[in-house]
Amino acid sequence: MNAGPQIKTAGELGVALRTLADVPEVVGAAFGLDGLVLTEADLSPEFFRLRSGLAGEAFQKFTNYRIRVALVLPDFTAHGERFAELAYEHRAHRWIRFVHTEEEAWAWLGAHT
Repeated sequence: MNAGPQIKTAGELGVALRTLADVPEVVGAAFGLDGLVLTEADLSPEFFRLRSGLAGEAFQKFTNYRIRVALVLPDFTAHGERFAELAYEHRAHRWIRFVHTEEEAWAWLGAHT
């Protein structure tokens, strides 16, 4: 019996992406799932500062381990022009997508299982 797609939120998994040290924990928790939903509350200010390398490291690991991730951010521009550009560049990414609502996140992740 197929239980449907295995999609979880970071909150359900008890993880957050706040420092570089959190990346392996988040990857491990999400490994084997059909999708992971990260909300703004799951991310630290460091994540939005692209120079910190946190977003880049996380995205690289998600891609390497083929973990489909939807990042729910109501306003991509709230974290600066460079971050908004990053979100725009990921509009058709296979593994990582920025969306405005959790409903969009679940729809995108569910369509790719």
